[in-house]
This record gives sequence, C-alpha cells and structure tokens, in this order.
Amino acid sequence: MEKENPKGKATQEKELGEVRYRGVRRRPWGKFAAEIRDSTRTGAPRLWLGTFDTAEAAARAYDKAAYSMRGHLAILNFPEEYPLPPTGSSSSSSSCAEKGREVFEFEYLDDQLLEDLLGCEDKKTKS
Repeated sequence: MEKENPKGKATQEKELGEVRYRGVRRRPWGKFAAEIRDSTRTGAPRLWLGTFDTAEAAARAYDKAAYSMRGHLAILNFPEEYPLPPTGSSSSSSSCAEKGREVFEFEYLDDQLLEDLLGCEDKKTKS
C-alpha cells in the first residue's frame, strides 16, 4: 500500500490519493499535526511542533525543526529548500568557526625554526 521513501520526500498513497509527509499526521477534524522525535530528550522524546491548516505547512515546520536539530544530515520533506552541505577542505575550518571554535592551520617550516620557537617558550617559562 505505502512505501517509505528513504530520501524523505513526500510519498503517495495510491488508494486515497493523499500526499504524506514525514512528521505530519492528519487529525480527524481535518487539520494537520507536526511533531519530531528528539533522541536527546528523556521521558517524552517527541517534540510537538503545532497544528496547521495544510499538510505542506506542517511538513515545512517539521523540516525547519529537523534541519535545526540535525543540520545537513536531516531527512527532509523539501530538501531543495535547504542549503547543501559544504564540500572541500576549507569547509571544515569554517564549520568549526561557526560553532564557536577557533581553528589553527599550521604549515611545515623546518625543524630548526620549531626548536627555536620551543626554546624561546622554555626560556620564558624558566624566567
């Protein structure tokens, strides 16, 4: 009847003709409820996102919460609306900087310079 799509996009129910979204349920009175599972929460692992008039609005609320929790690893209903993960070697330093960490990049000079730098440090600590 219904198959889960691993990409997280909306799936079709053939018999009812309804579009189903990840994290969205239809209420008996016609509104759509959105919630997301949060593995960091104890007790009640589901985080209530709200009730919406349309399934698309509820799906977008789910996507926003999923992206804020899991970043580019989140499985989204509308993945085209969110930026792609950074690529390349320079992205690792920029992503660390965004998280508030300082990144230092060292280049190899020569052993004598390293010994001089370490020797200067030793002299400062002894004085």
